[in-house]
Amino acid sequence: MRLVSLACSNTEIVAALGCAHMLVGVDEHSDRPVELVAKLAKVGPDLSIDIDKVAALEPDLVLATLTVPGHENNIEGLEKAGLNYIAPEPQYLTDVYDNIIEIAKKLDVAKRGYNLVAKMKAEIIAQKTKTKPRILVQWWNRPTISPGKYSWVTDLINLAGGQNPLVFEEHKSRPIKDEEVAEIDPDIIVLAWCGVEYSKYRPDIIYKNKKWQNIKAVKNKQVFTIPEASLGRPGPYLLDGYQALKNIIAKH
Repeated sequence: MRLVSLACSNTEIVAALGCAHMLVGVDEHSDRPVELVAKLAKVGPDLSIDIDKVAALEPDLVLATLTVPGHENNIEGLEKAGLNYIAPEPQYLTDVYDNIIEIAKKLDVAKRGYNLVAKMKAEIIAQKTKTKPRILVQWWNRPTISPGKYSWVTDLINLAGGQNPLVFEEHKSRPIKDEEVAEIDPDIIVLAWCGVEYSKYRPDIIYKNKKWQNIKAVKNKQVFTIPEASLGRPGPYLLDGYQALKNIIAKH
C-alpha cells in the first residue's frame, strides 16, 4: 500500500504501527522519525498541501486531518482529484485512540493498532493528587490561545492530576486576553507554542508580563515548557506530553 500523510500525527502513527515502509510522501511539517521523513517526498505545508504532488505519488490512501482550521481546503482538493482519503478530527483522548485503530485497520494491521492503544492506556492513567492545580496551556502567546473542553489536552491534564480552567468551555481552543488570564489566575502555565522551535520557547516573556504579576503561576515561578509536538499532535507521542504534565504536577 502507498500512503501519503498530510499531518505530523498521521506520520507518527504510521511509524508506530510499523508501517513506515508504506509512506511515499508527507507534509513539510512531519519531522519524525527523522531518518524516515528525510528521504520522503514533501507535498507542502499542512495548511496548503500541493494536491498535484500528492496525486503524482499515486497513493492508495491519503491520511489527511481536520484537527486545525484550514485543513478543509486540503479535503476539498483531495475530493476534486478523486483521491482516496480519511480525515480524522479527534477531540477527546478516546478519539485519538479510535483514530489510531482506524488507521491500523486501513493498513491491515488492526492488531498492532489495538496493541498500541493498549500500551498508551496502560501508561496514561489517572493520578491521585491532594489538589488539582489549574493548568493553563498556551498554544500561542500573543494573544494567549488555550484549549477548551474539546481537546485531548484537557483529558491529559485531568489524568495527570490537574484541571484545565477552560474545561467547561464548548470549543477546541480560543484566544484569551491578558486581563482574562489574570482573572483565571492559573496555578501553572505550560508553554506549548505551535510552530516555534522548542529551544525558542520563552518563559521569561510570561514572567515579564506586567498584567500577570499577581497570577499564582507567575508569583510562584510555575511556568513550564512542553514541546508542542508532545501535546498538540494526536498520536503516540502524547505519552511524552502526559508524562511531562505528571512530572510538573508532582513537583507543584
